[in-house]
Amino acid sequence: MFDFFEYSLFVNSLLAAILASISCGIIGTYIVSRRIVFISGGISHASFGGIGIGYYLGINPLLGAAVFAVLSALGIENISKKTNINRDSAIGILWSLGMAIGLIFIYITPGYVPNLMSYLFGNILTVSLIDIYMMLGLSIIIVLFFIFNFRKILFISFDEEFSKTRRMPVTFINHILLSLVALTIVINIRVVGIILVISLLTIPQAIAKLFSNNFKTIMFYSIFFSLLSSISGLIISYNFNIPSGAAIIFASVLYFIILWALKTIVIKKRILRKLNMEKTGN
Repeated sequence: MFDFFEYSLFVNSLLAAILASISCGIIGTYIVSRRIVFISGGISHASFGGIGIGYYLGINPLLGAAVFAVLSALGIENISKKTNINRDSAIGILWSLGMAIGLIFIYITPGYVPNLMSYLFGNILTVSLIDIYMMLGLSIIIVLFFIFNFRKILFISFDEEFSKTRRMPVTFINHILLSLVALTIVINIRVVGIILVISLLTIPQAIAKLFSNNFKTIMFYSIFFSLLSSISGLIISYNFNIPSGAAIIFASVLYFIILWALKTIVIKKRILRKLNMEKTGN
């Protein structure tokens, strides 16, 4: 069953799964607590513009996507705060603009039109050593930033106005965090793709919240369930010859349904036991 780990291709995939779980587990917890999931979706689709420009200029498409994603993330924040355009509209505008720019630049790129499936739907089996080094660097940056700024991030995540009264650098930290969100999305595109990357940032967190409401605990649980889903997805993909990105998300949703159902059953049993004890006591 695990003979595929004999190949370097799958070893790279496993390393990518571990690093993706760390970055998505931590950043996803922040996204869910701030309720900015829709912003993340906008960033992921807007980054497609950078991929198109990267192809046109002959540079690494993920480098173009990273620049485009960071600018989009900061643009959404600044547009919504400094203009009459609300956040949802700003997200929709940049979402559409990014996808349109990406398609235009890919279409006008001379020569063979590249296969976009690995960017749209992901393929963890295509992860290279360079991708792994980028994921490792990102994970280290995220972990260190959260370690040294955890209390500030916690306050800002749950009460931004109170954080301002405490003279915390709210705007600066928000910009850094949005940039990290953008980079997390872009660098993990190889794992599950633009269309599904938002799932890796939200579903493990939803599973984690079944067991805890503590911010730090949710982060660790999210990393664990993200890794579990990634490895399960790899195994499913290998055995059934289906796209790895879709398999990872399918496994993640399956874990959520199973654990949610088990928790519901346990809660019902506890309620019934309590009612029986009350009847017996009466």
